[in-house]
Amino acid sequence: MHIPKIMIVSGIALVAIGLVWMLVGRFVPLGKLPGDIAIEKGSFKFYFPVATCVIVSAALSLIAFVVRWFMKE
Repeated sequence: MHIPKIMIVSGIALVAIGLVWMLVGRFVPLGKLPGDIAIEKGSFKFYFPVATCVIVSAALSLIAFVVRWFMKE
């Protein structure tokens, strides 16, 4: 079965993504971009990171496209 290999690669990928996120987070303020919605009224706080979601979605789509392209060849 290929499941153990998939789990190992997934774990390594998650560690790599975490490290990159930690390093890039110092320079790129993900979660505090223009377009992120933040509402604070008294004790009520609402936060929805619209721009951050769009950027993360685009990056994940690009990664998926590249992986599929390499798997096809």
